[in-house]
Amino acid sequence: MAEDDPPRLGVGMIGYAFMGAAHSQAWRNAPRFFDLPLRPELTVLGGRSEGAARAAARRLGWADVETDWKALIERDDVDVVDICTPGDTHAEIAIAALAAGKHVLCEKPLANSVAEAEAMAAAAAQAATRGVLAMVGFTYRRVPAIELARRMVADGRIGQIRQIRAQYLQDWLADPQAPLSWRLDKQRAGSGALGDIGAHIVDLAQFISGEVLTSVGGVLTTFVSERPVADSFAGLHGRGGTGRGPVTVDDAAIFLARLSGGGIATFEATRFAWGRKNAIRLELNGTTGSLAFDFEDMNVLNYFDATLAPVEAGFRRIVVTEPDHPYLSAWWPAGHGLGYEHAFTHQAVDLVGAIAAGRQPEPSFADGLQIQRVLDAVERSSTAGGAWVALPTAAGS
Repeated sequence: MAEDDPPRLGVGMIGYAFMGAAHSQAWRNAPRFFDLPLRPELTVLGGRSEGAARAAARRLGWADVETDWKALIERDDVDVVDICTPGDTHAEIAIAALAAGKHVLCEKPLANSVAEAEAMAAAAAQAATRGVLAMVGFTYRRVPAIELARRMVADGRIGQIRQIRAQYLQDWLADPQAPLSWRLDKQRAGSGALGDIGAHIVDLAQFISGEVLTSVGGVLTTFVSERPVADSFAGLHGRGGTGRGPVTVDDAAIFLARLSGGGIATFEATRFAWGRKNAIRLELNGTTGSLAFDFEDMNVLNYFDATLAPVEAGFRRIVVTEPDHPYLSAWWPAGHGLGYEHAFTHQAVDLVGAIAAGRQPEPSFADGLQIQRVLDAVERSSTAGGAWVALPTAAGS
C-alpha cells in the first residue's frame, strides 16, 4: 500500500450468484474510477460449499472464503458485510453483523415480512448510535437518468405530482416449463413479482417524486401453479431432481396507490411479459410537465415542459451522458453510455462515502421497512379482493 493511499475498508460478501457477481464488480471498479476516502478490499466471500465458493472467489476477485457466515462477520479484517442471499436469511445475518459492529449492505427487498424488517430497522437504528451504518440495495436509484429525474422534480420542473405510472416487466417465467427456483418459493423469497421487482418501482416512484404511498389497492395472481423441479432447487429442498413442484408466490402484481401529495399512482410488476427483458418504465405527470424513463433505454430521460407555447411543446430527449450529469464525471466522454452494472458501482461509491463521513447512507433500513409495509399492504389488499389498505404515517410507524 502506498503511503498516501486511503485507509482500507474490508468487505465480506455472503452469496455469489447473480447479485454477488454484480456487487463484486462494483467493489472492484469503485476505487478505480472514483476518488474514494476509503479503499474497498474484497476480503472474504461467504458460501456454503467451500469448493464452489473458492471457484467463485477466484473468478470474482475475492482474497479468501468462509463457509460459515457467522465466522465471516466475526473476522477482524471485515468492516462491511454485503448480503447477497435469498430473503429468508437477510434478517438473521444483518442483525448479527450490526451487533458485531460491521456496516451492512443488504439486497432488496429488505426482508420476507414486516416483522423481520422491523427487527432489522430497529437493529440498524441502535447500531447507528455506535457509528455502525446500514443500507438496503435499491440499486436503480443510482442510474444517472433516475437521479437526474429526482433532481428535476425537486427543482419544480414538472410542478406538483398528479399521477405516476410505474411498470417493471420481465419475461423469464412466461414459459410454463421454466424450472422452479428459490424465487418461486414463498418461504425463501417472501413473494414473487411483487417483492422481487415490484419493490424496485415502489422505491423509484417514491424516490423520484419525494412523496410516499399512503394507501394501496391491488391484486396478485399466479398463472402457473407448478413447474419442473430443477436440480439446484431440488438439492436445497431435499428432493429428487425430477417431477414438478408448486409455485407458492405471485407471478404478477397490479395495484393502485394514493400519494402523500394528493396524487395517484399505478404499479404493474410481472415476469410474464414476453419480449420485455428488464423494462422498468416510469412516467410522472405534474402540473407543469412530465418525465418519462425506460430502463431498456437507460441513458435517456424524456422531459415535457408544459410551460412552453403549444407550437414549441413536445417531449425532449435528454441523453444523460454529460460530465455534469449525476455520477458521469468519473466515466466516459459524453455520448458513451453506461450499462446495468454501473449503478452497482455508484451504490458502492455512495456507501463508502457515507461510511467515511459517518453519515446515514440511503436508502436506510427504515426506508426498506417502509417499502416492506407497502408490499404487505398490497398482499393484504389482494387477499381482501382488492380493498384499499391504508399505510401507517411516519408518526405512526
